[in-house]
Formats: sequence, C-alpha cells, structure tokens
Amino acid sequence: MAQGNVRQPKYQRIAEELKAAIRTGAYGPGDRLPGENDLMATYEVARMTVRQALGVLQNEGLAEARKGAGVYVRSFRPLRRRGLPRLARDRWGSGKSVWSADIEDRPLDVDQVEVTESPADDRIAEALELPSRAPVCVRSRRYVLEGKPVLLSTSYLPADVVAGSAITERDTGAGGTYARLAELGHEPVHFREEVRCRMPSADEADRLALPMGTPVILICRTALTEDGRAVEFNEMTLDSASYVLEYAFDA
Repeated sequence: MAQGNVRQPKYQRIAEELKAAIRTGAYGPGDRLPGENDLMATYEVARMTVRQALGVLQNEGLAEARKGAGVYVRSFRPLRRRGLPRLARDRWGSGKSVWSADIEDRPLDVDQVEVTESPADDRIAEALELPSRAPVCVRSRRYVLEGKPVLLSTSYLPADVVAGSAITERDTGAGGTYARLAELGHEPVHFREEVRCRMPSADEADRLALPMGTPVILICRTALTEDGRAVEFNEMTLDSASYVLEYAFDA
C-alpha cells in the first residue's frame, strides 16, 4: 500500500535537527542552544514556530529554559530506576537504602518530610485491606538528586503494625522502612507495582519544578508479607524527564 506524502511540521523538523545536534555532541550538557532570533533567520520561520520547536526539547527533558538567558542543553543525567534490584532483600536487609541501586555516587537529599497519622480513605483502605477510616501512618517526602527534585513519595502503613517504631519518626534508620518492618515481624517478601502516566497537579508541578507540559509517572507499590498481608502502600510521583524505568527479568 502506498504511503501518503505527509509533510513534517516545520517546528518538528527544527526540533529533530536540534536533537540530532545534541546527540552528536555539537551541543553538550550546559551549552546554550541557538536563540529564537537565530533560529528564525536560519529556518525562515515565525517566532511561534521556533518556540514550539524549543518546547519539544524541553518537554522531552533534553533542554531547559533559563529566565532571561535562553534555552540550554540539560546537564542533569536521567536517573535509571532499576525496578527489581532496588527492592532486593539483600539490599535493604543489609542497611542500604533502596535508592542506592539507582543513584550510584550522586548526591541525594530528602526534604519536605512529614510523618502523621490519619484515617484511611476508601482508596488507601482498599489497598491495605483495612476497614474504612482505620488509622494509618502516613510518610510523605521529596527526593532531590543533584539539586533537582525528581520524586514525591507518600507511604501508607497500618498504624497498629508500626506503632512505637522508627517508622513513625522522620528518620527510619539504616535500611529504611522495609528493614524496620522486618524487625517488627512483618518482613515484605513480595511487591506489586502499577505504573501509569498523567499530567501533574499544580502542587506536583511546583514541588518538582516541572517545565510546563511535562508529564509525571505515577508508580503505586504495595508491599506484602509472606502470608499476603499488605503492610505498605506507596504512591510515587516521578518527573518523567528525569527517569528511565528499567526492568530486567528472565524468560
């Protein structure tokens, strides 16, 4: 069947040529891309077309706009989230953070930490198989890698399971929440994750410092014990431009 001769929009052609220049190293991390006036002259297009092209690079996480200074090749290296190794028992069981599988030697800060207790709404109660309005421990925090906010995370745990433990404190200690659950006799042995993509709320966009038009990845993880009890439900909101999700498994 013959293919239709569909012309590529001008802004997409400009974006593709700029992306090719980034891939080949003509523009390296931190380099300023040609300005709007230069691109308008080079491609003989309107300013709106140029802005659309630069917007493509920003939405794909390849470039970032700096107010009053132009658009620059993004120097932030995407975070490779290795879905299976990060949750291995020999990692958090030996006192390592699950994040150590992802960040290598890059500096990570955790801020905006809040630990509260509240009644579970219907959605959380269903995920944890609890009665509606049952008390849960809520752990909310933000992860900042090399100065860039990359993830918002909120964990919900049955209050009766974690009462009086370090899980109810800001710092859960070596190995984090899963190591503490194991000490309490509720070791997670099975994890289930659901992944989807959506646009961020205004609050999420602000806390993650997202450029306009950047979607987020939502990962919902449930941790279960040997007998199948759900002991944690974790909602994670990721800056999609900051992540590569990697899942390696045998056939």
